[in-house]
Amino acid sequence: MALMTVEGSSIDSARPSIARVYDYLLGGKDNYAVDREVGDVFFRDLPNSVAIAFANRAALTRAIAQIVTTTGVRQFIDLGSGLPTADNVHQVAQRHAPESRIVYVDNDPQVLVHGSALLEQNDRTRVVRADIRDPGGVRTHPDTLELIDFARPVAVILSAVLHHVNDEEDPASIVRYWRDHVPSGSHFFVSHFRSGDNPETAEAERVLQQTFGRGRWRTDDEIASLLDGLELLAPGIVPAPLWRPDTAPNPWNTSGAERELSVWERLIVAGLARKA
Repeated sequence: MALMTVEGSSIDSARPSIARVYDYLLGGKDNYAVDREVGDVFFRDLPNSVAIAFANRAALTRAIAQIVTTTGVRQFIDLGSGLPTADNVHQVAQRHAPESRIVYVDNDPQVLVHGSALLEQNDRTRVVRADIRDPGGVRTHPDTLELIDFARPVAVILSAVLHHVNDEEDPASIVRYWRDHVPSGSHFFVSHFRSGDNPETAEAERVLQQTFGRGRWRTDDEIASLLDGLELLAPGIVPAPLWRPDTAPNPWNTSGAERELSVWERLIVAGLARKA
């Protein structure tokens, strides 16, 4: 069966899903043959490119930990969250501050399936099936309003999602909406594929555009401009492994310490900004 219905939503196992391909690249099990076929292009034809996914995930984990430990922010909206994996936003945040509240947002019905399991285990977590290109719908969703107090600072997470939004869909307007609807002290974490003048970058972009029919790699300046009106915090927009790295060992050596980064580790950048 190519289609499975879950709570009124159809999971199409015959078409690749961004969330499931990413899950496969991270070593997850919540994917289908069609997703693995796409992922295998990276494993087979673009050796070591899977380092992108691990570098991005490690930067996200560091960002959540630093927001919780260095600010008073205890509310998170994770836009385009994807499928649960190790060290999800709620796990990292609640490890340091158990009172933290997290709303995950994704338009993939399978994310909603796994979200149901999270709800059973954690009453400070909600999963909203919605499109991030409709930020008003996300913000006013009953599950969002049940958990998030918009009179208090919020951390808005846009991890590896805005490069799937085409220029004509105005990704800057998504960030701008949230900037205008959260109070001072709110934080914005963004990671994004960057343009690169090399054949590896061009091929990775071609594969994803051909597979999903969308996507736009951007320059560092274009990525920084998505955060206009916010205070971009140190170290600015940098390759994800260099964004406030730690020295913890990992199989892809994504800390960036004591060596030159690979072309793949330079392909995804990260940045954290604050609303003054």
